[in-house]
Amino acid sequence: MSPMVKIGIVIVVLLVLLGQPAFVINEAEQGLILQFGKPIRIIQEPGIYLKYPFIQDLIVFDKRILVADARPAEYITLDKKRLTVDTVSRWKISQPLEFYQTVRDYRGAVSRLNDTIFARLREAIANHTFISFIREERENIMNRVAEETAIPAKQFGITLVDVRIKRVDLPEEVQNSVFARMRAERERIAKRYRAEGEEKGREIRANANKEKEIILAEAYRKAEVLKGDGDAEATTIYAEAYGKNREFFSFLRHMDVYQKIFGEDTTVLLRPNSPLMEYLDTPFVGETSVRKVLR
Repeated sequence: MSPMVKIGIVIVVLLVLLGQPAFVINEAEQGLILQFGKPIRIIQEPGIYLKYPFIQDLIVFDKRILVADARPAEYITLDKKRLTVDTVSRWKISQPLEFYQTVRDYRGAVSRLNDTIFARLREAIANHTFISFIREERENIMNRVAEETAIPAKQFGITLVDVRIKRVDLPEEVQNSVFARMRAERERIAKRYRAEGEEKGREIRANANKEKEIILAEAYRKAEVLKGDGDAEATTIYAEAYGKNREFFSFLRHMDVYQKIFGEDTTVLLRPNSPLMEYLDTPFVGETSVRKVLR
């Protein structure tokens, strides 16, 4: 191996040895130095720091507000109603040493926090009815749960910011029962509305039929009045015409009768002196009568 290669290897080793002790902590981080696994130093201010290589290790924790999203859990209210609550908590690591010694890491912290919140919330819900928890007492209950959870959280080096409910549901079997009751209630209301609609429809149809009968009766009355007036006027006209020329009027009436009763292949049996044959007795008599009427 040439001297230049040896020098290069030495330089690389020196750089590695010199680079390992230096590390950076930014504004969103805080660190804990362990020497042979024992905590010896806490770093909470940002900057560049040094540690002994090989014998000291660095553990970095987040300084920002973190979120612990719990799985939905089932609770029982004071009036024995079951419900499923999905909670979420916000917290931050305030004491890295206590945090490392008690829960070690983020996963352990979330597990301990969620267990504590579950216990406090179960006790609080058990002392309230379903309606009070859903309505007016919900905010107060969650504030109380957050206060009671913050006390043991300090033992883990955690400062709890708040605990909130993401969602409240009924268990699936209870939901099915509630939905069945809701469906039955809606069907009952729908049937009532349909019955009221049918009753209203019958009332409207009855009123329409009544109005129709009244309109038809009034129209019939007016028609009969008009017909009576027409018949009276026709009678008056006939009477005046008859009074002016009785023979001509009699002739026209006979012509109308002849037109109505005499058709093709018509056989009429009458007495020889029937008045109906007055204008058909003889052409001369008829002609004379026609001339007489037309004069």
